Amino acid sequence: MVDPRLLEILVCPGCKGELEYRTEGKESLICHGCALVFPVRDDIPVMLMDEAEPVKDQ
Repeated sequence: MVDPRLLEILVCPGCKGELEYRTEGKESLICHGCALVFPVRDDIPVMLMDEAEPVKDQ
């Protein structure tokens, strides 16, 4: 689980928008503005545009 203090300051590296933290399924951070999903690996958010994946329809 990502430290809540870190979640308060993280923003999307692309648009600087807010991120939604999801723990269901794969732990991830979602930018709705860019429609990207950033992975969380070993409780560390990977905030690299090259690592992000497009949001899939749910």
